[in-house]
Amino acid sequence: MRAVTTYRLWEMKQRREKIAMLTSYDYSMARIVDAAGVDVILVGDSAANVMAGYETTVPITLDMMIYHARSVARAVRRALVVVDLPFGTYQGNSKVALESAVRIMKETESASVSFMMRRRSKAARRSSNR
Repeated sequence: MRAVTTYRLWEMKQRREKIAMLTSYDYSMARIVDAAGVDVILVGDSAANVMAGYETTVPITLDMMIYHARSVARAVRRALVVVDLPFGTYQGNSKVALESAVRIMKETESASVSFMMRRRSKAARRSSNR
C-alpha cells in the first residue's frame, strides 16, 4: 500500500481520479478512515465544536490541535494527514505562522498544514493602508 503524498495527489488530479478526504480528530476514527482507503485525512479546527463543545472554532489552541493531530498521525499508515492551523496562529504575522506550522509538522509528524485566507475588499485594503 503506497503512502499518499502531495505529489501522488497531483498525479491523481492529472489522471482525473477521484480524491477522497474526510475529517478525523482521534486515533480510533483515523484508523477506520485510513483502512477504508481515504486519501487525505484532515484534522480540522472544527475539533473545537465536535470534540470540545465550543460554539465556534475560535477557542481551539495550537496545543489542542497538536494533541488531535498527533493522535491521528499515529493511526495513519497510508493517507496524507493535513492539519488546520487554528485561528490566531497565522493571521497578520508570517513569522508566527511559520513557527506554528513548523511546530505542527515537528510535534505531530503530519505531512502538511492548512490555513484559510480571505481576500479583503479594495475598500478594506485602502482603510488598512491609512
